Amino acid sequence: MVSTGSTTADGTGDKLEVLNPATGDVVGVHAIADYAEVHAAVARAREASTWWAEQGFDGRRVVLDQWKGVLARRMAQLAGVIHDETGKPHADAMLELGLAIDHLGWAASHAEKVLGRRKVSSGLLMANQAASVEYLPLGVIGVIGPWNYPVFTPMGSIAYALAAGNTVVFKPSELTPGCGVWLADSLREVVPDHDLLQVVIGYGETGNALCRSAIDKLAFTGSPATGKKVMAACAENLTPVLIEAGGKDALLVDDDADVEAAADAAAWGAFSNAGQTCAGVERVYVHERVHDAFLSSLSRRAQELSAGPHSGAQFGPMTLPSQVDIVRRHIDDAIERGATAVVGGPEAVGERFIQPTVLTGVPEDAAAITEETFGPTVTVTKVKDMDEAVELANATRYGLGSTVFSKEHGPDLARRLRSGMTAINSVISFAGIPALPFGGVGDSGFGRIHGADGLKEFTYAKAVARQRMKPAVALTTFARTEKAEQTFATLITVLHGRASQIPKRSRRSRG
Repeated sequence: MVSTGSTTADGTGDKLEVLNPATGDVVGVHAIADYAEVHAAVARAREASTWWAEQGFDGRRVVLDQWKGVLARRMAQLAGVIHDETGKPHADAMLELGLAIDHLGWAASHAEKVLGRRKVSSGLLMANQAASVEYLPLGVIGVIGPWNYPVFTPMGSIAYALAAGNTVVFKPSELTPGCGVWLADSLREVVPDHDLLQVVIGYGETGNALCRSAIDKLAFTGSPATGKKVMAACAENLTPVLIEAGGKDALLVDDDADVEAAADAAAWGAFSNAGQTCAGVERVYVHERVHDAFLSSLSRRAQELSAGPHSGAQFGPMTLPSQVDIVRRHIDDAIERGATAVVGGPEAVGERFIQPTVLTGVPEDAAAITEETFGPTVTVTKVKDMDEAVELANATRYGLGSTVFSKEHGPDLARRLRSGMTAINSVISFAGIPALPFGGVGDSGFGRIHGADGLKEFTYAKAVARQRMKPAVALTTFARTEKAEQTFATLITVLHGRASQIPKRSRRSRG
């Protein structure tokens, strides 16, 4: 939670007070960056970007490995900041940090292999040329981060942008600014004389200033509605954007699935972090042969979980107070339209905490099915087969992640799901694998963080052709002869004029 900005008694200007969402206690006070301060931070980042790019892959890896060590040794300290600002259990904060550190290590160690200069074939037509491609840093990257995973999610952009040779100006969520400050301060301990990572704090106006500043790309995580505003602001300067804008992820349970494992995965995907996970599980489609067994197992697990401020709670409060009303509306709408709350229900929604809720019989056009709930609720729907499950799972404007439980058909079902990522017989596992790209399609956004794609996201491809010898046939000259033109035409005909035979299997598939 965060209070509104106010002028302090000593007249130092607008301040942002951060409140612990579980208790309402003030856990931090930060100065709000205005338009001029944001642009000044970008200017400092621009100056530092030249030095950082000149360090090369080896130099940058040394720095990032040192930073990784600082983060690893002081995990408990940063986890305490996450706990205070989000209310999530300390153990969950540690899990988030561990994954972020692992991603930082992967980005630093793989940047040269992914982005470094490599030779490519110049082809027979241009055989006199030596061809190469490399990926160069864009310069300054703006990052606007979320509050639900205030370190892991933005580090998917920050770590990969830095490893690619860029500097970063980071606007954390106004709910979790302390996490951003802690990250920037810890990197400054390693490199005190260069502004590699800076933090600007504030509300939408601060983010808007960052979008309109002289950055080279903007990476945003948040709602589709805000993502559209970010795109519009960045479009004024033709600044490219990377958008991760939430999801309505489905979990499919086939009739040959390990039902207990599927139920355990559904419980974690739906209720961990109080359901405040973009790639969490919000919808489950279960084969009719195993539906009852799955629902019984999931319900039992949900009943064993609780949210609260006490140490035994498995998850914490709703970090964003207004999200409580959205969750309440989705539950109430589903019940009014004939759904059954097998666990939880309207009474599960408190002022700060929401207890696990499992809904069945929810109409496919209900808000709990069509809109992102972002709370500890999940719908369970019985289907006659996996064809129906895939059809229903794909009937959404979102397309972030998905999950499949099946002993035999997992890979086939995964390919049929319209989502950027799919976990088979596990849940959200794709997010923890540094080599895999993370991102979605549709209203879930575009672009990728993590993996080789995540490194390339913060670079531009530099293609170089170097003439090794004079061409056998000179074509790009006004001194070109008729003989050269005839030779060129003959060569093209020999290389490309012969029609290919369509394979028999392809001909059958077309008919």
